[in-house]
Amino acid sequence: MPSLALRRPVWLHPTVFRIESLSALVVAMALIPEALSFSIIVGVDPRVGLFTAAIMAMTIAFTGGRPAMISAATGSVSLVLAPLMASHGLQYLIAAVFLGGAMQILLAVFGVARLMRFLPRSVMVGFCNALGILIFVHQFPYLTNVPWAVYALLAAGLALLVWIPKLTTAVPAPLLVIVGLTAFTVLAGVAVPTVGDQGELPDGLPTLIGLPDVPLTVDTLKIIAPFALAMAVVGLLESLMSAKLVDSVTDTHSDKTRESWGQGVANIVTGLFGGMGGCALIGQTIINVKTGGARTRLSTFLSGAFLLILVVGLGDVVGTIPMAALVAVMVLVAATTFDWHSVRTLRRMPLSETMVMLSTVAGTLATDNLAIGVGVGVLVAMVLFARRVAHMVDVRGELDGDVKTYRVSGQLFFASSNDLVFSFDYADDPGRVVIDLSGATIWDASTVAALDGITTKYASRGTDVTVEGLNPVSEERYRRLTGRLGD
Repeated sequence: MPSLALRRPVWLHPTVFRIESLSALVVAMALIPEALSFSIIVGVDPRVGLFTAAIMAMTIAFTGGRPAMISAATGSVSLVLAPLMASHGLQYLIAAVFLGGAMQILLAVFGVARLMRFLPRSVMVGFCNALGILIFVHQFPYLTNVPWAVYALLAAGLALLVWIPKLTTAVPAPLLVIVGLTAFTVLAGVAVPTVGDQGELPDGLPTLIGLPDVPLTVDTLKIIAPFALAMAVVGLLESLMSAKLVDSVTDTHSDKTRESWGQGVANIVTGLFGGMGGCALIGQTIINVKTGGARTRLSTFLSGAFLLILVVGLGDVVGTIPMAALVAVMVLVAATTFDWHSVRTLRRMPLSETMVMLSTVAGTLATDNLAIGVGVGVLVAMVLFARRVAHMVDVRGELDGDVKTYRVSGQLFFASSNDLVFSFDYADDPGRVVIDLSGATIWDASTVAALDGITTKYASRGTDVTVEGLNPVSEERYRRLTGRLGD
């Protein structure tokens, strides 16, 4: 009888384990200043942001649908929850995180992930470009009012990030740059801003606090529900867009529904530890997937675990890392995230596609919120698509004896059917008119109302009108609504 050999998980392969571990270490270092800055935005203790980042990453490694994607505290969620923290305090913020996580699970159950198929490519390109610009712009605070040595370190870091991969890929270039620049500044005694200057690092592990201490009343629900809903929608949109981007980078498919409810579970777990909630963090994800070459859940889990080890066990060492080293890594991430090909092909792209891409970028930069930018881009794409399709409707009249036949072709909906009523010659047509819709499709009540208006105009002149040639979908919609849309 043949023996049954257990298949070893791919991440246990020595080469894969090394790649995943080293990439996760770089991500953990890059998470520290982000988590500290997001804590400042919300108005909570810096330890809350750091613990949120660690717990989100470790939880999503098990619950998420996109392997190697990093979830942690993010700027978009921080901006949503900051007003609640300012007005009602930490316990209400945690309650909103709980409710927001539950809403994300419900949205996943109702299939919100399937809406991703309706995102045009131009919106995705705009998302990438806006993301690259935002990542770059967010480095400016670390580059203003600083010693000249910061710029020298930044230039050296960028040069090494480009040069090292040409020599070796055994160790991620960002890790070598961070270690090398840290060692140089410490040994040479160069005084530059460091990670330790950004906020106090924790000296203990996060503790389970359970449910938030808020009244379980309708009034409490009224306070936290708007913030929770905004957090749920913004977090899911940014996470699903990030997952789609990583799918493209890795040429693999991920389970978006699982990612949706996984984000909800991760936020609830974060709330149990007093965290401030979050979602996918695309900058660190790009470091993990594109720069570090990680592909499995191990890197996601280890990024959270290493973050805890670094800030709790090695806080004194981590505090000496110069911010210039981390800024150099993030500038490279911004450059690789931006879709430069989209700029080179601007002249060849249709104007409508360019407008959608630019509106996505403009909406994001104006609000500092990727979710709003994507919403603006989708709205512009819908309007332009409706406008384009509306002009594809054709009405041709043919007179055969005492019968006038109008052949209508195209997609009939609110944008295209509004002008349909002006395409008929009511005064000069004979006593019998046929409207042939065999080349058209009725999509909404606006079209049925327009057809009713046409038949009413003809009836007022004693003209007999017949609507024919409807396909099954159009006929069902027409028969159900015709004559029932008036006052």
